[in-house]
Amino acid sequence: MALCTLHSRACVGISAPPVTVEVHLSSGLPALSLVGLPEAAVRESKERVRGALLNTRFRFPDGRLTINLAPADLPKEGGRFDLPIALGILGASGQLGAAGLDDCECLGELALSGELRPVAGVIPAALAARAAGRTLILPRANAAEAALVGGLALLPAEHLGAVCEHLAGVRALTPYCSSPPPPPPQVLPDLCEVRGQIQAKRALEVAAAGAHSLLLIGPPGSGKSMLAMRLPGLLPPLSEGEALESAAVRSVSASTPFDPARWCERPFRAPHHTASAVALVGGGSNPRPGEISLAHHGVLFLDELPEFDRRVLEVLREPLESGHIDISRAARQARFPARFQLVAAMNPCPCGYLGDPGGRCHCSREQVARYRARISGPLLDRIDLQIEVPRVELGALLAPTAAGIEDSATVRMRVCAARARQQRRAGTVNAALGAAEIERDCALDAPGIRMMEQAMARLGLSARAYHRVLKVARTIADLEGAARIAPAHLGEAIGYRRLDRTTELS
Repeated sequence: MALCTLHSRACVGISAPPVTVEVHLSSGLPALSLVGLPEAAVRESKERVRGALLNTRFRFPDGRLTINLAPADLPKEGGRFDLPIALGILGASGQLGAAGLDDCECLGELALSGELRPVAGVIPAALAARAAGRTLILPRANAAEAALVGGLALLPAEHLGAVCEHLAGVRALTPYCSSPPPPPPQVLPDLCEVRGQIQAKRALEVAAAGAHSLLLIGPPGSGKSMLAMRLPGLLPPLSEGEALESAAVRSVSASTPFDPARWCERPFRAPHHTASAVALVGGGSNPRPGEISLAHHGVLFLDELPEFDRRVLEVLREPLESGHIDISRAARQARFPARFQLVAAMNPCPCGYLGDPGGRCHCSREQVARYRARISGPLLDRIDLQIEVPRVELGALLAPTAAGIEDSATVRMRVCAARARQQRRAGTVNAALGAAEIERDCALDAPGIRMMEQAMARLGLSARAYHRVLKVARTIADLEGAARIAPAHLGEAIGYRRLDRTTELS
């Protein structure tokens, strides 16, 4: 009778709770029991492990094997426990010494030949292993991804036999010491390619400087999508912590292949308007991140906003406020980060040409009202900037590129300077300011108070919209390097509440 214990990690949301793999071998008829709430893929691991051990020239024990994955109430999934189960069977049967197993964590799926195959969710496991002070043994195909976590002792292997030789002291695995690969040059669309749209470009700069949400309203072909795709080129680079958080979400997503070479790039997600609520916010029987979490610390672009199902759009309200999404199922719960910057685009009416000088629109007021009612008032209230993007005249399209048109690099310098002021003052971007920080940093003088009173009375702004106007005004002041919000800053911020001013675009 023998017992062998190893350490591994599960994957729940973007966390990696510890799992203790206990293998007990006793006398009796040959049998293998796997307990600890394993799902189908985990239960099938006993067949993969048996084939891998035999093909690696080890003996599969004849006694009664009991494998416990503790804690018992934590659901286990995938093939990530194949490697620790195989090592535990070898340790319990006396074919492998137990020395050194307490100081390491193992994860990896086994092929029948004994080769190690990659698994998902490696970055959360690497972060947890580093915090626990243990060495992580994993498939070589996951090594570059895990190496993004600095200060981690990492031992990659390609075969079960190599891991056994390392633990037996025959041939040590080579630690993975490679630094993260330099990111390939990222070519982003440049703002200078957008003709005209001076006000929309200004709003895009304000949105980038304060991480504000933005709604672009205009006829087809006016440049709404062009503007949205140029927002990532205006944003400052990710910090190491932000890049790791974003990479951890992509690491646990089964639908999005993770490229370690692009781990420090800001994500840009643009789901189609036919996307379901689960695709947008995440979910499923085994919760997986959705588009809003895959856009964490990046941009979520929703084109043709009213064409999305209204129930789908309503699920955006909570993460826009909290910066995370909680997914609850009968058997489990998961929390995913969702600190994204929303950029949306829509037409002013069903045909798209309301207010066109040529009189092309024949939509009635009722049709326009029904079209805009697809977006609820509470959701619009959470969008900081709502601006009109008018049709571009032919003269602006035919005119040669003027020397004075600013490119993305020039605007990004001002955005970075404004964000640096916000970090020094509040430690976060203006869009994330709480009520206490707004009262402290967005105080108005007497003319500003009078202007705000008039705006509240004429536009019927809610308390939430009032706070968002103040935060946008604070961003405009930061772009100018002003210490306090002036009436000009406040007036510009109020002007960006387009849908609060009227029900029609004229």
